[in-house]
Amino acid sequence: QVQLVESGGGLVQPGGSLRLSCAASGTIFRLSMMAWYRQAPGKQRELVARISSGGTTNYADPVKGRFTISRDNAKNTMYLQMNSLKPEDTAVYYCNTGNGVWSWGQGTQVTVSS
Repeated sequence: QVQLVESGGGLVQPGGSLRLSCAASGTIFRLSMMAWYRQAPGKQRELVARISSGGTTNYADPVKGRFTISRDNAKNTMYLQMNSLKPEDTAVYYCNTGNGVWSWGQGTQVTVSS
């Protein structure tokens, strides 16, 4: 059973930056396509960005050009660098595989507000 632990969220002003981390247990991490998701209050969870085991990335349209997903397979860790944050980025951010098949972690809250 792979465990996922997200961290790095917080309160930031519009235009600010945050870097989220996702630590995964188990060696299967390095073989898996991974993704960041987010869920805003009253909304369904949505895919934010994905990264293949080899580093190929793709992004949801609302975050293109502002967010960067990366991974360090040696550390079993994935990252999400978020720049130029907007109030509409406020959500709980989660990591999981590209198709969300592992157990969900607690997530990390990101609040963008002045």
